[in-house]
Amino acid sequence: MLNVSNYHVAYGQSEVLHGLDFAVAPGEIIAIMGRNGMGKTTLMKSLMGIVPASGGNAMVGDTDITAMKSYDRVARGIAYVPQGRMIFSTMTVRENIETGLTVSGKTKVPLDIYELFPVLLEMKGRRGGNLSGGQQQQLAIARALATDPKVLLLDEPTEGIQPSIIREMARTLKRIRDERGLSIVVSEQVLSFALDVADRVLVLENGRLVHDEPRASVDEAKVAAFLSV
Repeated sequence: MLNVSNYHVAYGQSEVLHGLDFAVAPGEIIAIMGRNGMGKTTLMKSLMGIVPASGGNAMVGDTDITAMKSYDRVARGIAYVPQGRMIFSTMTVRENIETGLTVSGKTKVPLDIYELFPVLLEMKGRRGGNLSGGQQQQLAIARALATDPKVLLLDEPTEGIQPSIIREMARTLKRIRDERGLSIVVSEQVLSFALDVADRVLVLENGRLVHDEPRASVDEAKVAAFLSV
């Protein structure tokens, strides 16, 4: 569903991502782990078209999206939940989700989105800025799902969220995958969440992928060592 090959990203003369290669199968959830400053957010922003790639390519299905504008990538099936959520704080919950509908051509928020996030239905008339951090994260995911994506990118979704909400989020993401059949890429530092949600765990270290292992055989101590150095 998503195929990234020999992928390079640079800020000016400074290269941040050095020839990444990975693929995400349809219906697969992968977690890309790494400490702060290792390139996780840069990768997410680049896949979304916010930061241009300087080499290599990214494909969604059979479509090369490497040179596309962000809005064209959304139309081709990529959705993005940025770090810090970035919801529209003065707009209502319903209005926030509706901003994602412009791609699909729908005018009303589909009921299945509210079924995934019942709290958003209860609060659909409330301003986004008045929601808790966990509720805002649910809203950001709901807004992304409103675009009917094939691939969902989430950048550090557990940041600033209490542990009980984190566990619920893992269950919800797996339900989204199961019901919608989409692929999910999560960048993350919290190992317990990654192990809860992912089918495969990758580690990004200084702009290079240094570890790629199925969840079933993952060496937790080894991954934890990468995160704590």
